[in-house]
Amino acid sequence: MSEIEYLCFNKVNLEYLLEIVNEDTLRKHLIDHHPFDSASLQAWMENKISIDKKQGCRVRAVYIGGVLAGWRGIKPDDKGFEIAIVISKKFWGFGLLIFKTHMRWANELGHKEIVFHLLDSRPEYKALNKMSTRVHKTELAGRCFTT
Repeated sequence: MSEIEYLCFNKVNLEYLLEIVNEDTLRKHLIDHHPFDSASLQAWMENKISIDKKQGCRVRAVYIGGVLAGWRGIKPDDKGFEIAIVISKKFWGFGLLIFKTHMRWANELGHKEIVFHLLDSRPEYKALNKMSTRVHKTELAGRCFTT
């Protein structure tokens, strides 16, 4: 199995991340937004670095087998904290391992509850449903999510 590493965004090659965040297969599972260019991605990364400094948050780039795979984080949302996992399609099989690391991080950070919003374009994940205390539908930015 490939080793998974989590690095701060200030250690990420912008060009490699630009390719990942603009992947069509990935974007179809995210809220609609314009494709990133170098300037908008740099601003986005600075925002994630700022979020990482907040109490209760942790945002990192994900490397699998030494290759940038995407990013993940625990970040604020309207009602507390949420998990985000955004990885390139070629690494989708690692999602559950990344999720389990998130849960350890949430515990380390003292969270009693944390949410994971999955856009309605995503399939149902039985493993996540089994680990959840509750699953429900929510609407965010005009889109339907399983939370």
